[in-house]
Amino acid sequence: MRLLLVGLSHHTAQVDLRERFAVDDPEPLLDKLVAGDEVEEAFLLSTCNRTELLVVTRQLEAARHRLHSFFTREMAAGRADAAELEDVLYEHTDSEAMRHLFRVAASLDSMVVGEPQILGQVKDAYRVAAACGATRVVLGRLLDRSLATAKRVRSETRIAERPVSVARVAVDLAGQIFESLEGKRGLLIGAGDMGAIALEALHAQGLQELDVANRTPQRGAELAERFGARAHGLDRLPELLRAADVVLLSVGGAAPLLTPELVAEAMRGRGHRPMFVIDIGVPRNADPAVNEMQGIYLYDLDDLDAVAASNVEQRRREMDLAEVIIHEEQQRFDGWMAALRAVPTIKHLRARAEAVRRAELLRAGRKLELNDEQREGVEALTRAIVNKLLHAPVSRLRAGGEEEAGLAYLEAARVLFALDDSDAPGAEADDDPDAYKPE
Repeated sequence: MRLLLVGLSHHTAQVDLRERFAVDDPEPLLDKLVAGDEVEEAFLLSTCNRTELLVVTRQLEAARHRLHSFFTREMAAGRADAAELEDVLYEHTDSEAMRHLFRVAASLDSMVVGEPQILGQVKDAYRVAAACGATRVVLGRLLDRSLATAKRVRSETRIAERPVSVARVAVDLAGQIFESLEGKRGLLIGAGDMGAIALEALHAQGLQELDVANRTPQRGAELAERFGARAHGLDRLPELLRAADVVLLSVGGAAPLLTPELVAEAMRGRGHRPMFVIDIGVPRNADPAVNEMQGIYLYDLDDLDAVAASNVEQRRREMDLAEVIIHEEQQRFDGWMAALRAVPTIKHLRARAEAVRRAELLRAGRKLELNDEQREGVEALTRAIVNKLLHAPVSRLRAGGEEEAGLAYLEAARVLFALDDSDAPGAEADDDPDAYKPE
């Protein structure tokens, strides 16, 4: 069994391309993936900054072709072609795939290192994949370990000390542009998790006059109540924009919510006073053309990358400690995978040895006249000889699963015992190895 991960992220793709691959409901896509012969298990992670597919396969090349095709046809649905994806899709296999997942869950691969949202997003994606049966033995264990690894990183390093999310970085940027946020008015459009963190950060920065606009007024009201803000429906957007100095958008939807026409009307109503707009939605909530308008300062997720870079430098030492933890967990899971791969080889070796033992005993039995007691004695004797001969190699194969040499042992065993040679003694067991289990 092999692990294969294919994806794109803020490291390789601009936001205008990433937003075309945002997935609201992974279940139908996962169902399609595991329905084919190329993929046995699958996991899909889609966040503001990345869309990744992780699969278990016995046909690596076929699975690689399937995943690349899947991105272009099923996921992009005509919004991107193979040429656009050629330079932005990355691949990881086996140990590197598991290491990548561990780093993502531990927020070492995030735009803002140490942000806490990604762990919850991985949990949610895992829950969906498990519920539809796309994750089983291998990915189930791997995702469990990724969550445990992320918790180790957060508890054993200071990387999560004063945790910073993309929303917090966005608010920090607002604080840098305005000398002070006191006396300014803020508007949050959207009431999801990112919006809640942004609102908390805005409030902490001194922005006391706050409005929340959301498609579902009740949800917006619950969030606004926590911070003494006012809640509104999206139908109030034109008048709310006229009063807002800082606008932060984080709402779902395929079409931009902030259009040039809507913003132009708001700017006329506010006497063209400057408006700072931070768009942390994927797909983007603000039309990029808004940035060309006089008095508007629009920043999207890609623009936040420079601010996040300074955060990475400050956390460099803690990242090094986190990488040590991830290496330990990667080695542990590598050992489990090697041990898992050893099971079929051990079963194959025992079945062939038992087939040889039975064949030789049958041949000898034709020449020897044995009574029932003698036959039982010879059975026990030959079985004991086979077991003693196999004890050392089988023990080494099992133990090798915990060592880096585990795969080398497996390959050597298959060569030395000719397990892939259909003409070798005992090959008749290959058709039905269960028939050659010792009684």
